[in-house]
Amino acid sequence: MGSLFAELARQASTNACREVETYTREIPEFEFLDKDPRARDQTLGHSVWLRRRTVELSPDNSELSRDDLDYIASMGELRAGAGMSLGARQRVLRVHTALMLREINEATEAQRSTGVDELMRMMIWFAPQGERGISAYRQGFVRALRRRIPYIEQVALLTRSLLNADPISTEIAEAVDIELPDHYAVTVFRLPDPPALDRFLENEIGALVKSHRAPVVWGPEVSDGSGELIALLPLFPGAETESALPHVTPGLLPDRTPDHLPPLVQDFAHALGRPCAVGLSSAPLPELADALNRARRISRAAPLQRASARLRPHTVADVFVELAVADVPFVDDWLRAVARRLDNGPDLVATLDAYYRHDMHRGATAAALNVHTRTLDYRLRRVRELTGIDPGSTRGVRTLSAVVTRRMSGA
Repeated sequence: MGSLFAELARQASTNACREVETYTREIPEFEFLDKDPRARDQTLGHSVWLRRRTVELSPDNSELSRDDLDYIASMGELRAGAGMSLGARQRVLRVHTALMLREINEATEAQRSTGVDELMRMMIWFAPQGERGISAYRQGFVRALRRRIPYIEQVALLTRSLLNADPISTEIAEAVDIELPDHYAVTVFRLPDPPALDRFLENEIGALVKSHRAPVVWGPEVSDGSGELIALLPLFPGAETESALPHVTPGLLPDRTPDHLPPLVQDFAHALGRPCAVGLSSAPLPELADALNRARRISRAAPLQRASARLRPHTVADVFVELAVADVPFVDDWLRAVARRLDNGPDLVATLDAYYRHDMHRGATAAALNVHTRTLDYRLRRVRELTGIDPGSTRGVRTLSAVVTRRMSGA
């Protein structure tokens, strides 16, 4: 055995102790090791074993055996069974990898006679076998999760791991029988009055997840008491998305959503059973976090709608004016002042909403409102009288459509 490998063997126990101390110091979920000697000895034993197997296998570039991988998987299974979170698991893997590289560097410095050949042999072994070991650890971790937590919570873990680009998402997806497409439409359902998470709602959401293969998770509650449901709706090959269009910056032209998405959105909205505002932004798997940020902002600018056949997801193209207005307080205040004037007429906000949704077609608007066209004409005249703006003019479309959307969003 060369000097580099001999030095790593001599330092195996010392380095393993340092690893356990680092876990206890830097990862809150490992603080219990200071109070549980048995768990600490077990963790230390794992660390020593892994370092000794590294020294035994790396000189000849031998692979981790099936028994080795099963043992590593049992470590992951043990951690998940004890309640370790996905975030802590990721930090454990990061700390372990960083310490192993540090130990190799320290051993190289301590043995000045070490040649480049030994160091290269170690690094050639470390990368592929480290990846195999991490994969085994993830598989064991997921096995324990399947036994420990209900299906819908496993799906929530999958959703969070996808949004965080965590590689464990592959194993969790297999566990919950959800195939991962290359692209998702990240969809945020904003609920000003979130429902109680009773068993009926959880079961209904779970049934939709299974039928649509769509990962979901409840988002954090906002300071104003509102909440959100985040759904990752799959985009199948051939579905038209902004990322599939040439010369388009992702997120800026999601004007046409694939035909299969609105029915999925309506299904989830019906399950929620209350008015919601729906924002949608599509992206490839590695960019889902940015898409969530866009979809969340869109949902906060989009109008609240009751679950119905006409409920649809809103994209940037639907509310780009309102998104900009929300960041300019004095403009938003002006729109509110215009909206207050409309309160002096008969259902003027609802009338303008229908008018613009039907592309200013008088007959279709009157039919949607269940009124005579003369009644519609009277209401549009009242809008002109109260605001000084003709709803059918260019200025009217620009101003009053933003007024209506901001009012209906609950902003």
